[in-house]
Amino acid sequence: MRTYAELPGLMTLMTGDEKHGPSATSTLDVLWVLYDQVLRVSPGRLDDPGRDRFLLSKGHGPAAYYAVLAAKGFIPESWLAGFGSAGSRLGYHPDRNLVPGVEIASGSLGHGLPLGVGLAHGLLARGLVPPRVFVLVGDAELDEGSNNEAIVYAGAVGLPNLVVIAVDNQSSSYGWGPGGIEAHFAVSGWSVTRVSGRDHAALAPALDAPGQGPRLVVAAVEKGVSVP
Repeated sequence: MRTYAELPGLMTLMTGDEKHGPSATSTLDVLWVLYDQVLRVSPGRLDDPGRDRFLLSKGHGPAAYYAVLAAKGFIPESWLAGFGSAGSRLGYHPDRNLVPGVEIASGSLGHGLPLGVGLAHGLLARGLVPPRVFVLVGDAELDEGSNNEAIVYAGAVGLPNLVVIAVDNQSSSYGWGPGGIEAHFAVSGWSVTRVSGRDHAALAPALDAPGQGPRLVVAAVEKGVSVP
């Protein structure tokens, strides 16, 4: 197992024009805290019905995701150097059929949150109460209309096992106006909180907090700032 301090070194093993470095580094801390402190999943529990599910909707910058999966033993570190190459399992968008631990194929923005709502609803319908569904989205991705339907529906039915993490690096085309992203969710009945997307001590309790309905955690970061 690797430490957080070793993640930048793992990321440097992946190269190429489609690496989307700023997009990847903006998610790195959230991903690390999830897999290190929050998610009830491990390489030995990939098929366990009681595992937590993590969906990377912001799938066009998966380098950080792959680095964390390698650091936690889900995939071999030797795969990283082949990132994006012909025959590699690690494509520019993650593929659930090729990468152990990946729950959905993503990268087409606006799909992850609706899929997460359906997954959370399905788990409850099957009587699987402990598992939680975490969905990581980008702030600009929330411009997609499919997210609005998912937000309203999840709030209306009060899904208690759904947590959305919105990485806010001020990339939204039109901004959010008064109240920011939080107001967009709160009006539909979500509980909301905002923390620094680099502060592990703040991220962990925010992500792991219990709730009576769906929860939004806004992780604020500055786009383009590299992780130490």
